[in-house]
Amino acid sequence: MSTSDEKSGRRRVGNPALIEHARQRQQRLEARIADTITAFAGSMAFVFVHIAWFGLWLSIPVEQYPYGLLTMIVSLEAIFLSTFILISQNRADERRQVVADQQWETVEKRNEETDEILRMLRDIHASTTGAQR
Repeated sequence: MSTSDEKSGRRRVGNPALIEHARQRQQRLEARIADTITAFAGSMAFVFVHIAWFGLWLSIPVEQYPYGLLTMIVSLEAIFLSTFILISQNRADERRQVVADQQWETVEKRNEETDEILRMLRDIHASTTGAQR
């Protein structure tokens, strides 16, 4: 998941924790299906398909006004799409949690390193003050 930085020309590597999370997610069939559907539902192709579909439905006399079947189909589609929106939001929350967990681990490691440096400084201070007396 490396990308190039157009301004500097350098390659930028993505967050390793997110790369691993994406790899694990791609191993689950339901996750791949949900990702594919949400990617399509959030695209202009989705809009164009619906414009064509509605235009065709209204121009070819499939049913009489008030278009009860079309209304039912669109309602069912809205139910499923709202579910996929929630799935997409859950996926975004998972990604944020992966990053937060990684950042917390980094903070804990830095705290341990800082504590070790402070201990070493105290030892150095104690040994230098003791030698001066």
